[in-house]
Amino acid sequence: MVVLEHSMNLNRFCSLLIAILLLGIPAAAQTTVTGAGATFPYPIYSKWFDEYHKLHPEIQINYQSIGSGGGIRQILEGTVDFGASDGPMTNEQLAQAKTKILHFPTVLGAVVPTYSLAGVTQALKFTGPVLAQIFLGMITKWNDPAIAKLNPGVKLPGDDIVVIHRSDGSGTTYVWTDYLSKVSDAWKSKVGRNTSVNWPVGLGGKGNEGVAGLLKQMPSSIGYVELIYAIQNRIPYGTVQNAAGNFVKADLTSVTQAAAGAAKSMPVDFRVSITNSPGADAYPVSSFTWLLIPEKPANPRKGAILVGFLKWMLSDGQKMVEALSYAPLPKEVVTQELAAITQIQAPGAK
Repeated sequence: MVVLEHSMNLNRFCSLLIAILLLGIPAAAQTTVTGAGATFPYPIYSKWFDEYHKLHPEIQINYQSIGSGGGIRQILEGTVDFGASDGPMTNEQLAQAKTKILHFPTVLGAVVPTYSLAGVTQALKFTGPVLAQIFLGMITKWNDPAIAKLNPGVKLPGDDIVVIHRSDGSGTTYVWTDYLSKVSDAWKSKVGRNTSVNWPVGLGGKGNEGVAGLLKQMPSSIGYVELIYAIQNRIPYGTVQNAAGNFVKADLTSVTQAAAGAAKSMPVDFRVSITNSPGADAYPVSSFTWLLIPEKPANPRKGAILVGFLKWMLSDGQKMVEALSYAPLPKEVVTQELAAITQIQAPGAK
């Protein structure tokens, strides 16, 4: 009986001691970093932020996939800790910032012409001028001679073409219209290049997800999405003739080729366009995508977290991109970015 009572008292003592120790050691405070912007890199960003949280449970990075236009707007307004865009900010936008905004390329991706066309199983071929005429509303039938000439042997229906585009401010749109502006004078003069444009024809979908959804619902439609969305939604996508005259399919190799020239002459602020690259095997509608980070973060602790994340992203993070159909950054660009990270004024950053 005495032994039992002694054992119970010992258990109570141990429990009390553990409780005192736990109360005396505060749990590591979790810091939440918020970002918003491009839908183009959303699949890889989701992967990265989840993996980084596993490595650093005290850090939570929340990201809203609202389109590049929204990401630029929110970083300018200071309502997020970082933004994201597939189109670099303009000089006018940068001039509006309360503190200098730095651009950090994260991955390379491709925008592809996608379509929903019953009875057509082959990958269709497109040229830039033909795509421009379709999105200008000048080519309105699938069996138009301009499309048929590029696709001999393919039985094209006489259906009306249903054009689908982004309804929100979008870096994917920026990349698409940047390319069309380079290959079509008519497009450049009538519509131009921007994250949001006045579309001559078509239906709008919000985000890459929205465009992919409409393509699956609308027969005889054509649109443009980031490569991973076409793959994930099993939507056919065509090859595009590049500046060298070759019809190229978007994949890791052809996107990497598009960046080869830019990597050797990258501007110090990383704002560069690689659409319609001259490489023989380059996919012509390729782009970097960028994180937008203040040089002087409002919250030094969050700034230090972003510095740590950027360094991880440029090393271990790059090993994860190919599984999601993105191309890793060229080594030359990684080296430049590692040097540029020191511009972020975040005390305590490692």
